[in-house]
Amino acid sequence: MSLLMPAIVGDYFSAENHHDGDAVAQCFSADGVVHDDGHTHVGHAAIKAWKEAGSKQYGASVSPISADMQGTRCLVIGSVSGRFPGSPLALRFAFTLAGNRIETLEISA
Repeated sequence: MSLLMPAIVGDYFSAENHHDGDAVAQCFSADGVVHDDGHTHVGHAAIKAWKEAGSKQYGASVSPISADMQGTRCLVIGSVSGRFPGSPLALRFAFTLAGNRIETLEISA
């Protein structure tokens, strides 16, 4: 089954699953924001550092299960597996897009 989602969101998940912090950061606008696990990461350098630290600690991969577009927002539910208790988990990835970049990403259970 193929999910319909904006190309940049697909690029984000591809970079995420390749554990490529640079490529993840480049999916975002210059002042892009990630909200994850009670922390906020702003800008390419912070997003790259967040992705690299998470990849090193958890080695997680995401398999999108569903995607829904609502204007400039794309909500994706993904099955996340890795080295953490309760793996795999279903997490919600709420993207807000600005042009062909991600402006914000909120990850929650």
